[in-house]
Amino acid sequence: MDNKAFDPSGEETCVKEKHGIDEAEFTKIDTMETRPQFKMTKFQIIKNLVVVSFGFLFLFTSFQSLSNLQSSLNSSEGLGTAGLSVIYGALVLSCMFLPPFVIDVLGCKWTVALSMLTYILYMVANFYARWGTIIPAAIILGIGAAPLWSAKCTYLTETGSWYAKMTGTTDDDVINKFFGVFFMIFQTSQIWGNLISSLVFYRGVTNKTDVSPEALQLCGANNCPHHQFANNSNLDPPAMEQVYMLCGIYVHNVLIFQVYMLCGIYVGFAVIGFFIIAILLDRLTLTKNDIQEPGRRKLSFSLLLDTFRHLGTSRYQQLLIPLTFYSGIEQAFIASDFTASYIRCSLGIWNVGYVMICYGVVDAACSFLFGRLVQYVGHIPFFILAFLVHLGCQIAFLLWMPVPGQLAVYYILAALWGLGDAVIQTQINALYGYLFTDKPEAAFANYRLWESVGFICAFAYSSHICTDRKLYICIGTLTLGMVGYGAVEILHRRGKRGSMDVTKS
Repeated sequence: MDNKAFDPSGEETCVKEKHGIDEAEFTKIDTMETRPQFKMTKFQIIKNLVVVSFGFLFLFTSFQSLSNLQSSLNSSEGLGTAGLSVIYGALVLSCMFLPPFVIDVLGCKWTVALSMLTYILYMVANFYARWGTIIPAAIILGIGAAPLWSAKCTYLTETGSWYAKMTGTTDDDVINKFFGVFFMIFQTSQIWGNLISSLVFYRGVTNKTDVSPEALQLCGANNCPHHQFANNSNLDPPAMEQVYMLCGIYVHNVLIFQVYMLCGIYVGFAVIGFFIIAILLDRLTLTKNDIQEPGRRKLSFSLLLDTFRHLGTSRYQQLLIPLTFYSGIEQAFIASDFTASYIRCSLGIWNVGYVMICYGVVDAACSFLFGRLVQYVGHIPFFILAFLVHLGCQIAFLLWMPVPGQLAVYYILAALWGLGDAVIQTQINALYGYLFTDKPEAAFANYRLWESVGFICAFAYSSHICTDRKLYICIGTLTLGMVGYGAVEILHRRGKRGSMDVTKS
């Protein structure tokens, strides 16, 4: 304690015994001692934020585009949507046990890198899309997804906290900005992946015939699983002698290298994302309070117990279940049902990517913008906006008959849905962080649980009920979710008012 020591940033700090030092000097020294023992420079932190963001961008450029096409590509016996449902089912189980254990053993960097390999395996399985390949790969992906996202959140939160201490700002402000930058870059994956798929499909599909008015009557809200091959060339499976089945993609009379090109781009982008993380991302050394003893590196049921204990005791959490559930429902609808029942049915599969690019651009821009504006206007105006926009879209989907000549309507509805999704994703996360500061792990485990249940249910019934029934489910869940959110706001404000009254008395 009598020797000079240097902190990791290179600033010299003289640490002495408390006796004999005046209060001002001791306060200065004591503040330095409480800084994290291990940290990066400001440049390293910003560099790693960019590396994480672009690593996820390359990975999900492939995965999200492939997910958007599953209901169209692997439509036989509902294989595509069944695989997506299995992914989120495995994700629910994984997030209850694995993330703390895997992160403790591998560290944040290698947890992210190795979890990316599970996504790559799923994409490779689509080269030969069968129940025996897609379902096992989906299970493995679901297991790897929870550690991937948990490690990413831990990395950005920890480095954001360090950056806040270096710059003299609050943790909340810096962490919110870090996540805003991440999601702004991440959400553009919808643009690049869908652009790739549209360009390849447009080149590969030569039979771009107009759809008859009778066939269009079975698109949109009227689309049902048993109608999918009824007098509509956009939905007809081609004769097997005319098909190459690679990457789960049916292509009419296409040259083999074109199919390999699409699959190669998807897998190649994902591999690039893996190497970006593996090579460029710095290892995260947690502060000494976060480092666990090697003997504690074991699977634990504590998070599972805390999750259900929190669910049983927190009225706020119970009231937020419908809104969290709707978060999964609405994302599944736009990725599965909007792309298949509206775009593919009336415009053809080669237009799916173009319309979803519009959705991705608006979602990315609004995610970044709303994350910054919430500190000025609060959560309530944004949730009201999301409710009105999504409810309006759902009513429009029920009443509007898709017509190829009304191309602008497809893009407008996709953009509006992206705006509402941006509100829901950013504000629900922020709301959980604001309400449950004392139990964040259990609260966000509940968030992942109920959002994943929404995905599972939506993908499970996707190939069994008509689109209008799915929209009624969306409307009912959205309405119930907003009622629950309103109750949370009322109870929280009453609680704050009661605390203020007690303080005054």
